[in-house]
Amino acid sequence: MINFELSDYDKAKIDVIKEEGLICRKYARYYDENEDKEIPPDELPEAKDFKPTPNLASTRSEEDSGPSVMAMLYTIYRCWGDYAVKLRQPKMGGLGNAALMAAGTDEQKQRWSNGFLSMAITEPGCGSDPSRVTASAVLDEKTNEWILNGEKIFVTGGVRAGGVVMWATVDKSAGRAGIKSFIVMKGTPGFEVAHKERKLGIRGEDTATYVFSDCRIARDQLLGGNEEVQKKGSGGFRGVMKTFNMTRPAVAAFGIGISEASLDFTRDELEKAGVELDYGSGIGSRSAVAERFMKLEALHEASKLTVLRAAWLADQGQPNNMESSVCKAHAGTAVRQITQGCIDILGPLGVSRDNLVEKWMRDSRIIDIYEGTGQIQRLIIARGLFDYTRDDLN
Repeated sequence: MINFELSDYDKAKIDVIKEEGLICRKYARYYDENEDKEIPPDELPEAKDFKPTPNLASTRSEEDSGPSVMAMLYTIYRCWGDYAVKLRQPKMGGLGNAALMAAGTDEQKQRWSNGFLSMAITEPGCGSDPSRVTASAVLDEKTNEWILNGEKIFVTGGVRAGGVVMWATVDKSAGRAGIKSFIVMKGTPGFEVAHKERKLGIRGEDTATYVFSDCRIARDQLLGGNEEVQKKGSGGFRGVMKTFNMTRPAVAAFGIGISEASLDFTRDELEKAGVELDYGSGIGSRSAVAERFMKLEALHEASKLTVLRAAWLADQGQPNNMESSVCKAHAGTAVRQITQGCIDILGPLGVSRDNLVEKWMRDSRIIDIYEGTGQIQRLIIARGLFDYTRDDLN
């Protein structure tokens, strides 16, 4: 039986996270308006304001939520403070760290897990379909080095990251099976940060372009260490793609934190304006604005449950590939509708830069784009529901 009722331990931990979220929120506008400035990469200027996390281990019980469910809740309430500022917290790893923990060897994890690693997949001619990666990796048997060549774009955290998990093909004739991931650290000759993007939202987190030109790395920097290319099936590509089974729910959780913050602000403003939110009354007895707001709340709760469901399956050791896509697709649409709906309700307050709702709307747009667009997630869901093959959906 699935039960998302929070224990006292769970609630205490979330309270701490929300306190940190409020501290992050104080600096949200600063980061949003200073994307071109060099911001200290390793720590927030307000780090001194964070309180040490209390030791609550003695209060744990069997009723506490599983680690994956709690990780999603922590993510939601960090982003409830502010998504872009949350990304800059010292303890937050990048997508590359998730890939390292999912597919790296014990030696690789020990060597590189303490740094911030970005993930480089997208290319100028390869967006939503990572199987079309053209960046190449050639093994030089004489020197025991991989030679990397290619261009990667829209690398989240690419400027401040200390290294990257970079996707490249070792055998184009093998298709997806020939795609491998490599750990490349900044400062390696032939690895250049070529460009920093100027963006609509999440301006507090940088987005970069990488260029690899005859970039040589050690043989043991192949993620997972498996050099074999299986001519049939998808080989190591399938294993690396499993990384997304938890990062996609995390991206959805980012958005849910944003939408919850928007709803909380809007609710407070409605109460100040004397708008009654009577959840026990019938539809006909509510005002139009109250009815609109309640529908946004319902959309938010539905999206939140899809994320917790995907995380719960992970805690049970059950497959969650389709559920991960469901929550990512649902949140991508829901968060956009919720933040825009809140702005509609708030009117001038919603678009004013004196408040953060307009920023949250801009930040929310990314939720439907990266880690696989909403359209791609719906294709994955269709394959899972109807047993369609990749060719069926071309």
